[in-house]
Amino acid sequence: MKKNNLGKTDILVSEICLGTMTWGQQNSESEAHEQLNFAKERGINFIDTAEMYSVPPKEETYGLTEKYIGTWLKNQDRSKVILATKIAGRTSNVPSGPPGLNWIRKGPRLNEEHIFEAIEHSLKRLQTDYIDLYQIHWPERPVNSFGQLGYIHNPREDDIKIETTLEALAKAVDKGLIRYIGLSNETPWGVMKFVSAAKELNLPRVVSIQNPYSLLNRSFEAGLSEIAINEEVGLLPYSPLAGGVLSGKYLNGKKPENARMTLFERLRTRYINKHAENAVIEYQKIALKYDLNLTQMAINFVTKQNFVTSNIIGATSISQLEENINSINCTLSEEIITEIEKVHKIYTYPCP
Repeated sequence: MKKNNLGKTDILVSEICLGTMTWGQQNSESEAHEQLNFAKERGINFIDTAEMYSVPPKEETYGLTEKYIGTWLKNQDRSKVILATKIAGRTSNVPSGPPGLNWIRKGPRLNEEHIFEAIEHSLKRLQTDYIDLYQIHWPERPVNSFGQLGYIHNPREDDIKIETTLEALAKAVDKGLIRYIGLSNETPWGVMKFVSAAKELNLPRVVSIQNPYSLLNRSFEAGLSEIAINEEVGLLPYSPLAGGVLSGKYLNGKKPENARMTLFERLRTRYINKHAENAVIEYQKIALKYDLNLTQMAINFVTKQNFVTSNIIGATSISQLEENINSINCTLSEEIITEIEKVHKIYTYPCP
């Protein structure tokens, strides 16, 4: 398993990262441990989670994913595991975004009080005394994320400033509670504000950004890819299969038993539409033409982008996990990439 530097740090993370958001609803604690052990055996040293998980977020499952990781982590060599988690923030005004999260600190914010409380509780659940990468799950301010492509300017006077959030996170770094800071669901403007604030105020620099990126959503390329490369704030792409849509299992209106889009209807609004289905059909034709596994072709396309640090894959079964990890053995020739680009020009951003 190839490893890449996490931003400008000396931390080396596997090019595949194990995502965990199904643990606590679709997956039990024993299944989570089975996945962790399997991923470890295959050379994955990078685990991504969040205080809000499992997904979709519910009060009764809040923090369960971190707890499952914690009961596994206490029996591991901590120095060999790169652990990333996220702090939930103020819910956005995007309809398809996270619902009200009043069970988290009576409404989570990104100020010092909330940040330190969130870190303290995550550390307890994870049964560790430090977090390698601590990420802001989404910005404090309203932005175009979670299915919204166009930006609508709607500032709120009481939004906590980026500088205030970064200063609080810097204190957590100084105390040794977290090692590095990352962003998620962020915009080009937001990333550069964090970068410039770090420079101007002599604060820790963000090392990564976790945004959606897949064959059905390449919007990251439009502005963020240049920043990711030049500022060394590499992408940790989530949903490289667009919620499983790029496996082809939802084609023709299918609703596979126990699949995420079958179990959780709300998730369908972001990834299932006619434009996306037509794109998947065309990508499936390419995979068939070159005798490739569609799932592995889609994942490998993401993994090999020069602005990607580690590709976050998730699974609900060991067989799915094995298939996803084996994507590293998939080879996409220039001819295949050319055909993928032709489809992309027709179906550009079907699932932002």
